[in-house]
Amino acid sequence: MNSRKLVHMFFKTLIYGGLAGLLTSFIVKWGEYANFLQPFDAIELLGVFLFFLGYALVFTVVAQTGFFAYLFVHRFGQGFFKSYWPMVQILVILFALFDLIYLTSKEIPLMFKIGMTIVVLVFGIIIARIKVKETNPSAFIPTLFVMVVVTALELTLVLRPADTAFITLMLVPVLVATAYQVLQLHKVTAVDEEHRARIHARRMERIAKQKEKLEAEGKEEQLKKVEEKEQQIIAAEKEIVLAKQRAAREKRKLEQQQRGTKKKRSKKKRKK
Repeated sequence: MNSRKLVHMFFKTLIYGGLAGLLTSFIVKWGEYANFLQPFDAIELLGVFLFFLGYALVFTVVAQTGFFAYLFVHRFGQGFFKSYWPMVQILVILFALFDLIYLTSKEIPLMFKIGMTIVVLVFGIIIARIKVKETNPSAFIPTLFVMVVVTALELTLVLRPADTAFITLMLVPVLVATAYQVLQLHKVTAVDEEHRARIHARRMERIAKQKEKLEAEGKEEQLKKVEEKEQQIIAAEKEIVLAKQRAAREKRKLEQQQRGTKKKRSKKKRKK
């Protein structure tokens, strides 16, 4: 990931989250807009518009902060829990769903809390399935964890006041912003082959110039070190190519297995 891609994702997330929150305000808080339509007051109407847009942008930034915090937690969890990390994530997801219904403010209507939890869970499952299709099956649990647990934590900012309208105004931009970030992460962190090839070519050029200079100066010891460094870079490049080939083979095998299971299911259905 480079700074250009990071900044691009930040502003796109901000746009999508802001628009989602603003559109939600037209539905949830239409009365605020209607007050200044009859009689028409452009300045006050613009003020309401900017207020809800700012509100959506603030919580979009909160969603971005939560997402990047999760990236750190995910790495830590993988290192600490190792193979048990997926199971730990499932348990935390279940606790977060329980928390949204039973441990939030009693002033919030129970049906609203149940509906909110179902929306978060269903939306999370949909995004997780899309992520799996675009990457691999192992991405399902981490994606669902982000969509459910991180969203639940961020919602605590507005759950205590127990205002269902403002909970909705936060929930929509947070879900949209988090979903966009999750679905863009593998694209943003993907290696640009042309960029990597240019960097490799520049490194080899610098090493070639260093070798020529050292040969001319007769510095054999330093020349050997530069040659060793050159060999290491070449070996690393070969390893990257081999790793990509292995990943491509594994992906083809997985696709073949999935096709085979689909064919078996279709045959069973035909027999029935």
